[in-house]
Amino acid sequence: MNVLNSPEPAFMQDEEITLFSDSVGKWIDEHAPLEKVQQWIADSSVPRTLWNDAGDAGLLGLSMPEEDGGFGGDYRHEVVLMRQLGWKGADHFGISLHNAIVMPYVWHYGTEEQKQRWLPRLQTGELVGAIAMTEPGAGSDLQGVKTTAIKQGDHYVLNGSKTFITNGQLANFIIVVAKTDPSEGAKGTSLIVVETDGAEGFERGRNLHKIGMEANDTSELFFNDVKVPLENVIGGTEGQGFIHLMQQLPQERLNIAIQGVAAAERGLQETLAYVKERKAFGKRILDFQNTQFKLAEVKTKLTVAKVFVDHCMGLHLEGKLDAATASMAKYWVTDIQGEVIDEMLQLHGGYGYMNEYPIAQLYKDARVQRIYGGTNEIMKLLIARTL
Repeated sequence: MNVLNSPEPAFMQDEEITLFSDSVGKWIDEHAPLEKVQQWIADSSVPRTLWNDAGDAGLLGLSMPEEDGGFGGDYRHEVVLMRQLGWKGADHFGISLHNAIVMPYVWHYGTEEQKQRWLPRLQTGELVGAIAMTEPGAGSDLQGVKTTAIKQGDHYVLNGSKTFITNGQLANFIIVVAKTDPSEGAKGTSLIVVETDGAEGFERGRNLHKIGMEANDTSELFFNDVKVPLENVIGGTEGQGFIHLMQQLPQERLNIAIQGVAAAERGLQETLAYVKERKAFGKRILDFQNTQFKLAEVKTKLTVAKVFVDHCMGLHLEGKLDAATASMAKYWVTDIQGEVIDEMLQLHGGYGYMNEYPIAQLYKDARVQRIYGGTNEIMKLLIARTL
């Protein structure tokens, strides 16, 4: 999609990346066309078989090394997938959380035994990943986590509850943020993997009913004296969880910014098609100066957003993206996303409020972008600390 007519940065102009993008687009056209997405929205979940199909196509573990069971690509391949999903309206599929959030925790911090045990199964779709951070009483405050994992003999006993967990209904590989030493605060936080199949004491709550992103199953999770082997603490050492989270959250926040630009680009494409066809007072909506000015503003804001996100992607590929800059991208882009999609819905008039028009779904989906991954208020707090 080149609706902005903005040149790609040099690192995205590689021929292999271009060919990969084409192949991903074709896979989405076949496995996640809009008529299927509409059914998934009605069902509040994607089919479990879609994960296996993605594994068969090599779309899981894109940035994981081949020797560890992955695709052998890098972050650019994750970007391609996120963009294509956004451009084609299939971004309710939680594959990017599995690929670019869950799997990196295992690859960056897991022991060799953990990598060999988990990464190949995550790559095939046998395991579907989720990360359980948020709690009913904690929200964006990761230091306020109350879930505990207390060592007893050769296992931990896990107790607590989580909410707003993406992939929560289908995931059977859940990284749980828990306190292994509650007296140590953040220093007592660990990342504990729960393989849920057959895990006694683990319960899924309801599939939460949301105003947007409806096909992306989001759940409450309950851990009631769940026994977890000691070897399931990521990295094999307790107390490293908060450090690991702080190191990986910049990529999560960049992911959200990338997804925000892609969704807004789709909104612009849909709006252009609408205002070129729809007529009022004897002429096309596009021919009114107000429409032209509004779309000029939208295109400018999205171009600026894309250029900044491309810059952040370049920094990240070089290992130089810091938490504050990632926070800037997350908060600013998602604010802009909501703003421009609102403007584009207005150009649709009453039809923009109808669910059968893509702009209505884009409007609903955009709202959560300012909340998850750390609220935009938290992003501003992190940025302010650098002043």
